[in-house]
Amino acid sequence: MVIDSHCHLDRLDLTAYGGCLESALQAARERGVGHFLCIGISVENAPVMRAMAARFPDVDCSVGVHPLDLSRGSEPTMQWLLNELDHPGVIAVGETGLDYHYQAETAQMQQESFRLHLAAARECGKPVIVHTREAKQDTLDILSEAALPQAGVMHCFTEDWPMAKAALDLGYYISFSGIVTFRNADALREVALQVPSDRILVETDSPYLAPVPHRGRANFPEYVVDVAKFVAELRGVDYSEFAAQTTDNFKRLFPLARVQVS
Repeated sequence: MVIDSHCHLDRLDLTAYGGCLESALQAARERGVGHFLCIGISVENAPVMRAMAARFPDVDCSVGVHPLDLSRGSEPTMQWLLNELDHPGVIAVGETGLDYHYQAETAQMQQESFRLHLAAARECGKPVIVHTREAKQDTLDILSEAALPQAGVMHCFTEDWPMAKAALDLGYYISFSGIVTFRNADALREVALQVPSDRILVETDSPYLAPVPHRGRANFPEYVVDVAKFVAELRGVDYSEFAAQTTDNFKRLFPLARVQVS
């Protein structure tokens, strides 16, 4: 069994599955995907996340506000975060973090929101899902400042080994998406070789970033198998061993996840 540790089920184009989310999930299950973590990105989609978790026993969710959604009037408050996090099936905080690639002008707003999410994570004891792009030092500084005992995960990691090492030293896990399979991702593959086996996760970030051999098409949770097989081969380990290891890592990081081991 392998787990898709980061997907956006509410954003999938389900045309290929007859418009049916259950069919898309079943296609993933048939490839050996045993659990899904559906990620919150805004105030508006938090109820949708909770409904997903309530509907499917193999789907858990997070709630939070993505840094690129803040400028759309989706600023969270501490009370809102704590209320939303206090629901069954909500196992993590986020997606939160910093993205200076698209909205460097909102850096201060992003930093304030990031700190708010980390404070909420400390309050509720749930791990945090971190997005970072072109904001390496500020991300590390804020994570270090927060010093969360339960840490979290650097999702869809695309940075260099020094940043990965710094995040690992702070207790964070590193998650790889389909980007690691891309032709120009040699530097990222070097990082994937160095992350300790007990701190690595895999994800799709679907519907974005479909891995080779699906690149250029919509991404779906079933393709986490392709990511995991690629990283396993890269690291020179058996796929079933790697899938079991990343499943154990996921369960350790997200102890409230309703993962059923068959």
